[in-house]
Amino acid sequence: MTSDARKKDTREKIELGGLIVKAGLRYEKRTLLLGALIEIARRIEGDEGERSRLAAIGAEAFGNDGE
Repeated sequence: MTSDARKKDTREKIELGGLIVKAGLRYEKRTLLLGALIEIARRIEGDEGERSRLAAIGAEAFGNDGE
Protein backbone atom coordinates (compact mmCIF):
# COMPACT_ATOMS: atom_id res chain seq x y z
CA MET A 1 0.00 0.00 0.00
CA THR A 2 1.42 3.39 -0.95
CA SER A 3 1.72 6.32 1.41
CA ASP A 4 -1.12 8.15 -0.37
CA ALA A 5 -3.35 5.10 -0.17
CA ARG A 6 -2.63 4.72 3.56
CA LYS A 7 -3.43 8.39 4.14
CA LYS A 8 -6.70 8.05 2.23
CA ASP A 9 -7.61 4.91 4.18
CA THR A 10 -6.81 6.60 7.50
CA ARG A 11 -8.85 9.68 6.60
CA GLU A 12 -11.83 7.52 5.64
CA LYS A 13 -11.68 5.65 8.96
CA ILE A 14 -11.50 8.91 10.90
CA GLU A 15 -14.54 10.24 9.02
CA LEU A 16 -16.48 7.03 9.70
CA GLY A 17 -15.60 7.25 13.39
CA GLY A 18 -16.88 10.82 13.35
CA LEU A 19 -20.26 9.53 12.21
CA ILE A 20 -20.46 7.33 15.30
CA VAL A 21 -19.77 10.38 17.47
CA LYS A 22 -22.25 12.53 15.54
CA ALA A 23 -24.95 9.90 16.04
CA GLY A 24 -24.43 10.11 19.81
CA LEU A 25 -23.00 6.61 20.08
CA ARG A 26 -19.45 7.44 21.22
CA TYR A 27 -19.74 5.55 24.51
CA GLU A 28 -21.57 2.45 23.28
CA LYS A 29 -19.81 -0.89 23.24
CA ARG A 30 -18.18 -1.86 19.98
CA THR A 31 -20.17 -5.08 19.86
CA LEU A 32 -23.42 -3.12 19.96
CA LEU A 33 -22.22 -0.74 17.24
CA LEU A 34 -21.14 -3.58 14.98
CA GLY A 35 -24.39 -5.44 15.58
CA ALA A 36 -26.40 -2.32 14.74
CA LEU A 37 -24.44 -1.74 11.55
CA ILE A 38 -24.86 -5.36 10.46
CA GLU A 39 -28.60 -5.11 11.12
CA ILE A 40 -28.87 -1.90 9.09
CA ALA A 41 -26.93 -3.49 6.22
CA ARG A 42 -29.40 -6.39 6.21
CA ARG A 43 -32.43 -4.07 6.34
CA ILE A 44 -31.39 -1.87 3.43
CA GLU A 45 -30.29 -4.72 1.17
CA GLY A 46 -32.66 -4.44 -1.78
CA ASP A 47 -34.95 -2.01 0.05
CA GLU A 48 -34.62 1.36 -1.66
CA GLY A 49 -37.45 2.80 0.45
CA GLU A 50 -35.62 2.07 3.71
CA ARG A 51 -32.35 3.26 2.21
CA SER A 52 -33.98 6.56 1.21
CA ARG A 53 -35.68 6.97 4.59
CA LEU A 54 -32.41 6.54 6.47
CA ALA A 55 -30.53 8.79 4.05
CA ALA A 56 -33.10 11.54 4.69
CA ILE A 57 -32.56 11.22 8.44
CA GLY A 58 -28.82 11.51 7.92
CA ALA A 59 -29.16 14.49 5.59
CA GLU A 60 -31.31 16.25 8.17
CA ALA A 61 -28.74 15.57 10.89
CA PHE A 62 -25.96 17.03 8.74
CA GLY A 63 -28.15 20.01 7.90
CA ASN A 64 -28.88 20.78 11.54
CA ASP A 65 -25.28 21.72 12.26
CA GLY A 66 -24.28 23.34 9.02
CA GLU A 67 -22.28 20.44 7.53
